[in-house]
Amino acid sequence: MVNLPSVSSAEVLRVLRKAGFIDAPHRGKGSHVALYHGDKHGRKNLVIVPKRSTLPKGTLLAILNQAGLTRTEFIRLLKE
Repeated sequence: MVNLPSVSSAEVLRVLRKAGFIDAPHRGKGSHVALYHGDKHGRKNLVIVPKRSTLPKGTLLAILNQAGLTRTEFIRLLKE
C-alpha cells in the first residue's frame, strides 16, 4: 500500500482538476470547494474539499474514495 503525502487542499484541487473535475458553481463564501465530474451516463460525481493548509489523512482518503481515484493515481497526478 502506498503512503500518502501530507498535502494542502490547493494541491488536492489541482490533482482533481487534472483528473477531469470541474468547479461547481459558487454559492457564496465558504470554507469548502465543490467539484464535479460527469460520466458517460450523464451522472455527476460531486466531491467536496475543505479549504485547509494540511488535510488530515482520513479526509484525504474520503476525498479520493468519492472521486474514484486510487492512492497510486493520486500520487502520479500530484507529481505531474
